[in-house]
Amino acid sequence: MTDSAKTRPVYRNIHVTQIVSYRLPPAGIVSILHRVSGVLMFVLLPFVVWMLDASLGSEISYDGFTNVFVAGAAGLPAWFVKLVVLGLIWAYLHHFIAGVRHLWMDATHSVSKAQGHSSAVFTLGLSIALTVVLGAKLFGLY
Repeated sequence: MTDSAKTRPVYRNIHVTQIVSYRLPPAGIVSILHRVSGVLMFVLLPFVVWMLDASLGSEISYDGFTNVFVAGAAGLPAWFVKLVVLGLIWAYLHHFIAGVRHLWMDATHSVSKAQGHSSAVFTLGLSIALTVVLGAKLFGLY
């Protein structure tokens, strides 16, 4: 056996109990949230189709659609419906911005640790900022 084989570091997977204390880089967080946002949009797709149908069907269905955001529906309070829509807004914005980030990195072949870090922080910041702005509009703050 050679000396290099003896001194070679051994890499192990982390244990389930270490997941909470593991510090993921921003690019890893964006990657995981990209998947989460895609799943969230897929799960809420029937709700999105209902919103589209109710908002475009007729004037009466549009009035019912807007009333859901004021009075709620099916036993759900209006604030909960708005919270679900806010989650959908975040999912769309984050998925879109992260997708553009990946396309840009693929098109320019500029993949470095520093560039990945800065574009991930930009993606997180922009998606959260736009969600806050649109959430403020959704909840009637302006």
